[in-house]
Amino acid sequence: MTPMTLNGESLLLTPEGAAFRPACRTLVVADLHFEKGSAMAARSRRLAPPYDTAATLERLALTMRRTRPARVVALGDSFHDADGPARLAPLERSRIAALTASVEWVWAAGNHDPAPPADLGGKGAAEIALGNLILRHQPRPGAAPGEVAGHLHPKASVATAARRVSAFCFVTDGARMVLPAFGAYTGGLDVQAPPIRSLFRRGFRIFLLGRERLYAFPMASLAGGGR
Repeated sequence: MTPMTLNGESLLLTPEGAAFRPACRTLVVADLHFEKGSAMAARSRRLAPPYDTAATLERLALTMRRTRPARVVALGDSFHDADGPARLAPLERSRIAALTASVEWVWAAGNHDPAPPADLGGKGAAEIALGNLILRHQPRPGAAPGEVAGHLHPKASVATAARRVSAFCFVTDGARMVLPAFGAYTGGLDVQAPPIRSLFRRGFRIFLLGRERLYAFPMASLAGGGR
C-alpha cells in the first residue's frame, strides 16, 4: 500500500483502487456499480457477461483482507441503477450481506443509487465526516479541502521512455482527492478532461493503478504534457 497525506490526514492507497485511513480503520471505495452487466444486457437485449458483480466483490474482499477495516464506506453508485439489488444472483446477494455484517458499513448516496439498498445491511448517508476529511460521492466545484470523492472515474495516460501506459488512477493535489472507480465494468474519464482538471487549478499528481502496486506521477508526466 502507498502512504500519502491528504489535508493533514494519513492515508494508505491500495493497488485495487481503495483508500484506507489507519487512524480509524476506515476503508473507502467508490463506484462499485454492481449489476452494470445485467443493466447493459437489459437495455441492449444482448447477452453481456454477468460476471462484473462477482469480480468486483472478489477484489473488494481482497482489499478488506489486506486492510482489515472496522468500517467500509462505499462512496455512491454502488449499484448501477435503483433496480440493481433486485437483479443480484443469490450468491452475490449473500456475499454482500456477509461483508456488510462483518464491519460497520456505510452506503453513501450516489446519482445512480440515492437510497441505500434494502435488505443488504449497512446504513445510508449523504456524506461522512472523517477527521479532516469529508467523504461524498460527487466532487463539489471550487475549493473543497479534505474532500474525498468518486463519480468521475479518473484515468490517465503516462508517457514513459519505453511506451505509453493508460490506467485508472487516484488524482490529488494534497488537499482533495478523487478515487478511481472500483467496479469491474466501469469506464474512465481522462484526468485532463475539464470536469477533473477544473477541480485542481494549481495542478495535481496521480497514483496509477498497477497489478501489485501504485505508480506516482506528477501532472507533467501525462501524455500531452498535462496541458
